[in-house]
Amino acid sequence: MKITDRTILITGGSAGIGLAFARKFLELGNEVIVTGRRRSSLDEVKASYPKLHTIQSDVADPSQISSLAQRVKADYPKLDVLMNNAGIMRHRSLRGRTADLDELTSELDINVGGVIRATSAFIDILTANRGTLINVSSALAFVPLSSAPIYCATKAAVHSYTQSLRFQLEESGVEVIELMPPAVKTALSSHIPEGGPVKLMTTDELVKQTFAAFKKDKLEIRPGQANLLALMRRVAPGFMNRQLWKASKSLVPIEVR
Repeated sequence: MKITDRTILITGGSAGIGLAFARKFLELGNEVIVTGRRRSSLDEVKASYPKLHTIQSDVADPSQISSLAQRVKADYPKLDVLMNNAGIMRHRSLRGRTADLDELTSELDINVGGVIRATSAFIDILTANRGTLINVSSALAFVPLSSAPIYCATKAAVHSYTQSLRFQLEESGVEVIELMPPAVKTALSSHIPEGGPVKLMTTDELVKQTFAAFKKDKLEIRPGQANLLALMRRVAPGFMNRQLWKASKSLVPIEVR
């Protein structure tokens, strides 16, 4: 992947992994636009990194994705990289009834629906500019962290969707990359204890390993423990699933009766 002289849109770019990549792309001289749901977070990012362009937008809302696409195509006609990064994780108990059925599918709406809708909304400009699409899934697409069952299912869905997308776009000139991070030290993984079987990678290390893979033109990037999980899925899936369940069992919310 070419990493300079690009115009890049990163969803969920106001914190965590998205912001770490936005900073690196900006450092390399690219034009970078980040989106986020909260205006206050975007204002803080803009104050710290004035060269970043910020747009408030929620990937779970189809109308906001449509508005975002119209605005970006008008204001940044050279857009040639879309990084679908926005995502949320919820630790959940599946043992009882859930009263709020809308909230129950919030991870699906953002982690899967957001990727699919944003890809569709921007595919025309990416094709016209022979651009790059980067979908951020997770190493947990291979083996689930059972305390976050819906999150892991969404990342498995993004992994499968990205593989199909790559085949369908192989003659379009659009490069399709999947980034599958391991557990990364961000607010998303703040409930995962350090020192256990799940090793937390810093955002700086994730960026470093990912950009090394970009330079080698890798299309499926599995930094750190992600490679191990991919291997263990093949050779000992039951063992690995059990180990992650043991590591995450305490994170399952206690049911209130």
